[in-house]
Amino acid sequence: MVELGKLILTRHPSFSITILTTTTSFNTGSTALYLRRVSSTTPFHHLPLIPLDPASFPSTEAITFELLRLNTPHVRRSLLSLSLSTTTTITAFIIDLFCSPALPLGSELNIPTYYFFTSGAGCLDCFLYLPTIHQNINQSFKDLNTDLHFPNLPPIPAADMPRPML
Repeated sequence: MVELGKLILTRHPSFSITILTTTTSFNTGSTALYLRRVSSTTPFHHLPLIPLDPASFPSTEAITFELLRLNTPHVRRSLLSLSLSTTTTITAFIIDLFCSPALPLGSELNIPTYYFFTSGAGCLDCFLYLPTIHQNINQSFKDLNTDLHFPNLPPIPAADMPRPML
């Protein structure tokens, strides 16, 4: 997201970018180092700390998704605060895969929202179709001994889905 923001600014220097970022109570590895390095040149709005115990989650991805889901009310307040500023007009809200819980906020606040997805089209196809699969299957993928059928893709064995999805 930071790199996308920087790219947008090189093409449209009159724009301003604000990155909403979570504050974690667990080690985020190289992400924390990167954010510290770029924070001197990129405006960040840090969301409040939501303490979570990493030991109670099966993976880093699972705790990250939960943290971002729990942050949705904070994102809403931040967007409202930014939009009420007399010097700021939010012209776009760009989210990524991990920020999916914030997607409805754009419609609610009448802010055009864009989904920035850096993986391939097949992966996007899977993610977009997951709600349909979730409605039709009442078991965890790890418990299925069958193939999953996504539009425009060959069947994928349920056991081959990424570990956090199992």
